Amino acid sequence: MEYIYETENTCSKKISFELNGNIVTNVKYMGGGCPGNLQAVPKLVEGLTAEEIEKRIGGITCGFRGTSCANELAKAVRKAYDEANK
Repeated sequence: MEYIYETENTCSKKISFELNGNIVTNVKYMGGGCPGNLQAVPKLVEGLTAEEIEKRIGGITCGFRGTSCANELAKAVRKAYDEANK
């Protein structure tokens, strides 16, 4: 199922991704951000589980923001997974 998550306090405004069970695919950042990161992160997390994504990129910050595009993806995936498994 496809999810769209509105980010908080990052240059990219939204993240879309598919969650098939616990596996994340087709991550896309929308609305801005660092081009290199926005290409690298989706490739690095393709096919990982929600837990693996949280473990690898959750908590990463960007400067003074207290979050990052990577951290926002970890939050988005956790939210989608929890909602799908209620």
